[in-house]
Amino acid sequence: MIEAFEEIFGRAAGIRIFRAPGRVNLIGEHTDYNLGFVLPVALDLATWVASAPSPDNHLYVHSEDRNETWDWPVAEIAELKRAGHWTDYVAGVAHQIVHAGIPLEGRKLLIRSTVPVGAGLSSSAAIEVSTALALLNGRHMEPLELAKLCQRAEREFVGVPSGIMDQYVSVFGRANAAVLIDCRSLEHEYVELPAAGVEIWAVNSMVKHALGQSAYRERVEQCAIAVDAISRRFPEVTSLRDATLQQLESTPLPSVILRRARHVITENARVKLFVGAARRRDLSRMGELFLESHVSMQHDYEISCEEIDFLVQSAIGIEGVYGARMTGGGFGGCTVNLVRPDAVKRFREQIVAGYRERFGIQAPVFRCIPSAGAGEV
Repeated sequence: MIEAFEEIFGRAAGIRIFRAPGRVNLIGEHTDYNLGFVLPVALDLATWVASAPSPDNHLYVHSEDRNETWDWPVAEIAELKRAGHWTDYVAGVAHQIVHAGIPLEGRKLLIRSTVPVGAGLSSSAAIEVSTALALLNGRHMEPLELAKLCQRAEREFVGVPSGIMDQYVSVFGRANAAVLIDCRSLEHEYVELPAAGVEIWAVNSMVKHALGQSAYRERVEQCAIAVDAISRRFPEVTSLRDATLQQLESTPLPSVILRRARHVITENARVKLFVGAARRRDLSRMGELFLESHVSMQHDYEISCEEIDFLVQSAIGIEGVYGARMTGGGFGGCTVNLVRPDAVKRFREQIVAGYRERFGIQAPVFRCIPSAGAGEV
């Protein structure tokens, strides 16, 4: 990366490299912005940022993947507006650093990433957190504050009303463990995953339907409608995390709002059940909960799509696959699969061949190895 940096920007002293991982969410989908529970793992797929000072007090950013360079005068960062471009993730982090009262210096950034864009593996959080570390350049920020700053960049600058899960796990990830996050208290605990008998594999559908962004916002609004209605009868309910199925079913709601809320309530319960199964090394139950989660997303939350449903149904028909589900925001992206090690070859061959035959798409398949959170390399 140092060599690549100097090819782009010229020789520089004091080049530092920072890394932040993408993530795959094992279970707990669309529960984070409802202040519930999620269970992601940080991945060995990550974004790296090489950084060095810029003497002209500009912020430069070059993406290797896109072969594009952009720059902004540091003095104008505070007034920047989103451009609807990938650089919004960098500019948004810089914008938040300035508004947090932290002095921002001119810097040159080279970005390299192995997190696939649009696959539901949180390439956005990986670039946000690695960029923040590069711009802080070794200055200390509490890990939770770092995650919050990057979430604000995505919510307030990029304009995506995301929960904190992606940025949180990118900061707090741990090798060989999932991170159980309470999205209300913002506390977490580590859940060791079975070390033998199962591997986590993702399959990238290579599709991302345009409906995804608008539907995400719509789901956030629908959940808020459900909370408002339930809380009129049960004042102790301040988010869907507080609600029970009994409270939901006793509240008059339009069918679609009821189904959205039912997914969130049952998904929160599935997270806790999955944690218990993982601690018991109950691989069969872990797989069952994966499939239950997917069916809920498919029918109650309605965020799946034909390609993803095909990948899930194909996977669970392969001997040695414990379970499969969609992961991420929905309408495309990846499935996550629990696969017995001796079945991996069969799983990869059959899932790729079947998907290619049905949709004419070559689906990348890659192992998800729970890895450490963000830091300087």
